[in-house]
Amino acid sequence: MTDSGEEMVATMRVNSLWTRLGLAALAALTAYLLHPTFWPAAWLSVYTVTVVADRFLFRHALTFERSEQWRASEWQRIVSVIVTVVVFSSLSVYNWFLGGAEGRVFAAISVCCSLMSVTLTMYHKKRYLFAALVPHALYLISLPVVTVILSSGGAALPFAVVSISILAYLVYLMVAVRTLNGNMLALGQARQVAEAAMHAAEEANAAKSNFLAVITHEIRTPMNAVVSSVNLLRKTSLDDGQRAHLNLMAEANDVLLGLLNDVLDLSKIEAGKMTFEASAVYLPEMLRNLEALFLPQATEKGLTLKTILARDLDEQVISDPLRLRQILFNLVSNAVKFTSQGTIWLRVRRRKDGMLGFEIEDQGIGIDAEQLERIFSSFEQGEAATTRRYGGTGLGLAISRKLARLMGGDITVRSEPGLGSCFCLSLPYEPSTSVMSTPDVPAVAAARRPEPLIHVLIVDDHEVNRRIVSLFLEPMGWGWTMADNGIEAVERCYARRFDVILMDMQMPLLDGIAATRRIRAGKGPNRETPIIALTANSMDYHRAAWAEVGVEDFLTKPIDPELLITTLLDKAEGRAALPGDQAISV
Repeated sequence: MTDSGEEMVATMRVNSLWTRLGLAALAALTAYLLHPTFWPAAWLSVYTVTVVADRFLFRHALTFERSEQWRASEWQRIVSVIVTVVVFSSLSVYNWFLGGAEGRVFAAISVCCSLMSVTLTMYHKKRYLFAALVPHALYLISLPVVTVILSSGGAALPFAVVSISILAYLVYLMVAVRTLNGNMLALGQARQVAEAAMHAAEEANAAKSNFLAVITHEIRTPMNAVVSSVNLLRKTSLDDGQRAHLNLMAEANDVLLGLLNDVLDLSKIEAGKMTFEASAVYLPEMLRNLEALFLPQATEKGLTLKTILARDLDEQVISDPLRLRQILFNLVSNAVKFTSQGTIWLRVRRRKDGMLGFEIEDQGIGIDAEQLERIFSSFEQGEAATTRRYGGTGLGLAISRKLARLMGGDITVRSEPGLGSCFCLSLPYEPSTSVMSTPDVPAVAAARRPEPLIHVLIVDDHEVNRRIVSLFLEPMGWGWTMADNGIEAVERCYARRFDVILMDMQMPLLDGIAATRRIRAGKGPNRETPIIALTANSMDYHRAAWAEVGVEDFLTKPIDPELLITTLLDKAEGRAALPGDQAISV
């Protein structure tokens, strides 16, 4: 059945069988008490047969599609509604003429209730509605009219008044039905508009996600070449001027990468897809790391950076380490950026409301009261002059406050122009009882642990990216083979054994995920070889797509050489080195 109105009426008729039979039994018992004869029992038997037949027809209709057979059975259902209503209301004749004054009241009430019931349950389909309303209305009008005709003199007057009242009731009911139909029509149209708007919003959100995926891929790919080239050049002999130029390039790339990550974070927050991890955070170590990170920049500007951890505070708490560092990094970075002299304090304490509080206080330029709320809006800073002088996109504080609120806390600020600002981060305070392990220090290129001779398959459709990875592998003395698409990668995996495979995602002919699936499903020597995703596609659903094919290690471009080498070493451990491997480029 495709007619929603028909389906709703049919469902109600089918599901209300026992309700209708129960009400009928109650009506028959009342009629018997008003005038005890066998007719109420006979009426109940006939009504039961009509209701069961009615239920059969409507239940059968739920299995039909709109066709000639469906249209023919519709008339059967209309006749069934008429017969059921005629039989039900016929009891009102018995009560009206044989039940005395009480019987007439009960007859009128039962028919009026029936009229109201069919109005509420059948307004979805006008044919059924009128098929049910007309017999009830005829009973309701005819009973007092017939009584007026049969009565004489003053006895007819009360029934005439009842007749007029019934007509008024029916007129009111017709108006109510018409209003109800109009309201339901308007509601249906509003629902269609809302569904269309929701569909448009979903399409817009999908388009935005697709745009972000494409643009981040296209930005990260050339950034990878620039950043990796800077990292490689830093390992060569440079004079002071050349090193200064490289540092400028590195700083510019860091700003661009930070902006890219901020846009992605903001998009995930707005889409409700930001996820959080609850794990132990060792506060003293986190503060030491923050101080070590910003101390060189603060010292260069002549600033003093102080961190204070309250003694009555548990040193280890439960939070999201990554997001907590991200928020504090942004707040401390702003304090250093906007302060030209004086001291910057980072205090951690337990607030009076029981929350864990972080206060970042500076002696910088301060913020005007009118600008305090604007600074937490996306792409907003206090004044245009601030952007021109200090740079930035105005995303950091907006993202930080959104993250804090999603984590159950908030960020507030108090400030005075020319005297400085104090940003207060509050988060739920939950002490941790787990034992923190000593952090691992990554062993990278400088032989803190013996590096095995390994052979890597580099799969990427950009020649520059393949060349950059090989330049990172060359100082390690490792071997490599290259493939510029998924099909070539699968062929090379059948030809020889590799220790690790670096796989890009978007490639011609066959993408990285499909190539990984074929390698894992095949019987070649690399079925169990560790595969690391090395791609510019960094959205969460990209990670999920890799996880579905069994790839958990996910490195994004631009390439972090230290992380790349560390990950390759971790994955190559336990696999025997291939004898006679040499650095080759295919």
